[in-house]
Amino acid sequence: MYLELQQRLVTRLKTVLGNLYKLQPADVDAAVFAVEQPPELAFGEYALPAALKLARALRKSPKVIAEEIAAALDPMEGFASFEVAGAGYINAKLDRAHLAKLLASGAERTQPKRDRVLVEHTSINPNKAAHIGHLRNAILGDTFVLLLRAAGHSVAVQNYIDNTGVQVADIVVALLNMEYEDAPDMSPNERRTLIGIKKLINYLDQLSAKDPNNTKVWIDYYCWDLYARVNLWYLALESDDPEQERERRKKIRLNTLHALEHGGNDQSEIAELISTRVLKRHLETMARLGIEYDFLPRESEILHLKFWESAFEKLKGTRVLYLETDGKNKGCWVMRRPGAETGEGLDEDAKVIVRSNGTVTYVGKDIAYHMWKFGLLGRDFGYKVFHTYPTHTCWISCEHGEKEHPHFGGVEAIYNVIDSRQSDPQSNVIQALRGMGHTAEADRYTHFSYEMVALTPRYAEELGYTVSDEDKKKAYIEVSGRKGFGVKADDLMNLMIAAARGETLKRHTDWSEAEVDKTSEQIAYGALRYFMLRYTRNSVIAFDQKDALAIEGETGPYVQYALVRAKNIFRKAGVTAETALAELNAILGSDEGLGAILKSDDGSDIWALLVRASKRSFVLEQSLVASEPAYLAKHAFQMAQEFSNFYHKHHILNEEDPTRRKLLLATAAIALRELVITLKLLGIEAPEAM
Repeated sequence: MYLELQQRLVTRLKTVLGNLYKLQPADVDAAVFAVEQPPELAFGEYALPAALKLARALRKSPKVIAEEIAAALDPMEGFASFEVAGAGYINAKLDRAHLAKLLASGAERTQPKRDRVLVEHTSINPNKAAHIGHLRNAILGDTFVLLLRAAGHSVAVQNYIDNTGVQVADIVVALLNMEYEDAPDMSPNERRTLIGIKKLINYLDQLSAKDPNNTKVWIDYYCWDLYARVNLWYLALESDDPEQERERRKKIRLNTLHALEHGGNDQSEIAELISTRVLKRHLETMARLGIEYDFLPRESEILHLKFWESAFEKLKGTRVLYLETDGKNKGCWVMRRPGAETGEGLDEDAKVIVRSNGTVTYVGKDIAYHMWKFGLLGRDFGYKVFHTYPTHTCWISCEHGEKEHPHFGGVEAIYNVIDSRQSDPQSNVIQALRGMGHTAEADRYTHFSYEMVALTPRYAEELGYTVSDEDKKKAYIEVSGRKGFGVKADDLMNLMIAAARGETLKRHTDWSEAEVDKTSEQIAYGALRYFMLRYTRNSVIAFDQKDALAIEGETGPYVQYALVRAKNIFRKAGVTAETALAELNAILGSDEGLGAILKSDDGSDIWALLVRASKRSFVLEQSLVASEPAYLAKHAFQMAQEFSNFYHKHHILNEEDPTRRKLLLATAAIALRELVITLKLLGIEAPEAM
């Protein structure tokens, strides 16, 4: 409602400026129509700086202009008054009974259908278990999808699978060259071969099926340890001639990588087996948090379906790429930098897209992939079903798939949730699109970047890691999958559930196991999602389980607890929230006493809560424009704070005045509804009790 009333105010302001000064919107700076929020709610709900912006053009005092505009704005439905403040601001005060009526009726503007949008997030290398850093990516992406859909966008969710990259190659190298626990029926001749590795994978599958909670036999956990070990193996520290042995192992790694890219060999088949099983585990991990996907495009198909060849011709044809004939990049196809022209001389800093040996860099493959996203490539994937969720199907790319399938390319806008360290490659893709003349597409390409997740020294110690005295002084310690330092996503969720379960059992000794389990999961998952969302994307997160699960402060459990308190009011009152809203809506407008309560000092906290509740669509729009879900997380926390102030000040169930009681119950009902909706947009479930 707050956003709709603001938009109505701006529309009226445009009309007033036309009537008073013959000014049309196109004739003045957009800043004239800016709407700010006064420093205190007592001053009003909106502040207009229009008079200050027009003073020079109109050659009048800002205060005089403000008085003229304020007089012309009044009266206006939904607004109580317009007052000139300071040197020329216009403070707009809402009609409090009018807003209360809108909130009680639940009147929300129907969202118009908007663009088809593609959001790519998670995109974990399928070579080991997901860790805490991956959770930030997935939670950010999933929440932004929820916000886009709430705003009327049609959204497809993609999870890019790099199944031919160096990380997967490292696992293949480990399986073919290192010592590890064999399957019981594996013969000496089968060790370090495709047949032996198939037996090992099947053996792990069997053990996992027998004991699903034994993480030691999960394929992604098994590979986590292998990945850390193989990175040590590359250093050849145990060798008599480390330098020579390092070179030999480096060649093994490079040859394996080439084999994966080429396909049709034992190494690529091992990579397919491993990456597919690890990917399934990743989907299971993310499903615990309610995170789902529509399509899983794989790099192997980008290579084998000749996406790059098609993109290469377009890049050469538009002269975005040129063949370097001199310098360190001689023989490479490089990308012309913005503003650089042919004949300017040697450009040593040009971005290499195709190496002199003919191999394509990561950026080259990414350019082709994003041309497909926008429907600019002229090629498509094959599709087959990979996973079935309760409400929809998740497809994966292949070379020759099913005839009937959805179409995932050709979208109007793209959001790529990728950490800030990938800013340069992302910029290169945008640059290539612009260079080929696809300016509109480049403008609708957003790198949804974020900073890393680290651990507080305290939490690292709790997890069993040895923390040096030097690291104990730091605000956070960086995690590293390559070094095996960090916390796996499933382990983290299990630890948080266990902690939440302990507290739940203390408070509810009479609950069934099922009730305890469900509530513990809702609290743990809510705490995790909120903690990852409360920080702006450019902030490093120092994760600490104790902080995330705290019932006080800016946490998920704090917001959930406010919601539970609101539910308890109606449980004890013996009425539903819907009934309370209907009763208030029936008397609004006919009872002047209600408006008086809202305007009184005693009703200031009620009004503050109602205004906060009205801002959901306003904050949603802010979050989308800035690509910043943290704004909505902050809104949820502020809602919980306002409700807590209201809850402690007013004894709702003991209120004897019938009009006042109806107002208090309806206010609680509005807060409950908005908390439920806002938490749902954040992907957080609301427990029945805590």
